[in-house]
Amino acid sequence: MREKGSATYYVTTEILGLGTVDLMVDTGSSYTTINEETLAVLMQQQRADYVSDLEGMLADGSRLMLPIYSIQSMNIGGQCPLKNIEVAVFPGNTRQILGLSTLRQASPFIFSMDPPQLVLSNCIGGIDKPVDLEMSPAPAEAVNHAGLASPS
Repeated sequence: MREKGSATYYVTTEILGLGTVDLMVDTGSSYTTINEETLAVLMQQQRADYVSDLEGMLADGSRLMLPIYSIQSMNIGGQCPLKNIEVAVFPGNTRQILGLSTLRQASPFIFSMDPPQLVLSNCIGGIDKPVDLEMSPAPAEAVNHAGLASPS
């Protein structure tokens, strides 16, 4: 079963060494993902370290070898600073995803679609406040990489 035209949810996130980006919230993705362009900036700023490679399974069932990097810190929605975030790196300039690898660090969490809200816990500094989500339709040209599987 597939639902076409479903809405997606984004959260503004500040990544140390990069600045502010919008990450698509995807609880079906095992990893938070960034793209190669973001990685290049973080590497230039010495804010990312290579961890390992991972064979990921995409939502369409295909497999792809992806590098995993640890980035120093991010602040989700201006309310939830986290450190040492492991991210998978997708080729090119693909959409970036806030996945379970990061949400797990801020768990327990609540993701609500109506109203759009993400409530995070265990943030550095003990801030447990709702994070504003922006709801927007998925760009037609964006590729959905949801469902990145854990290491095989």
